[in-house]
Amino acid sequence: MKIPVKLDYSCRILCELARHYEHGEPVRIDDLSKVEAVPANFLAQILGELKNAKLVVSRRGVQGGFLLARAPDQITLFDVVQAIEGDLMELSGNFDGKSGRKLKQIWNEIRGAAVARARDYTLEAMAAKVEAEMYYI
Repeated sequence: MKIPVKLDYSCRILCELARHYEHGEPVRIDDLSKVEAVPANFLAQILGELKNAKLVVSRRGVQGGFLLARAPDQITLFDVVQAIEGDLMELSGNFDGKSGRKLKQIWNEIRGAAVARARDYTLEAMAAKVEAEMYYI
């Protein structure tokens, strides 16, 4: 299964906002774009979707930018997936036929496990993991 680029970028952007959360200062699009290597025009579109999902808020003006709408420990990976992609591992298709019902059951079990794991990861934990993953030679 592929993770869409938009979802990956969204997670990276939100991790950066999580690292700035305690300061209470908005982060500008240019800074987010540079730090997380996300094209600024795509970033603006993503931030609009995250704002509509009430995961971020924006402030206008010279000191403006974006902030998390709630604390990083209150936003999960599942919240981000729902905001950007809709349902996690949404099932579609025809489950008729000899094997259809059994396969649907299996996919639903896998989906349930994925949803549970996605709910376990908060932005706080994801941002901390990024900081902790340093390599020493």
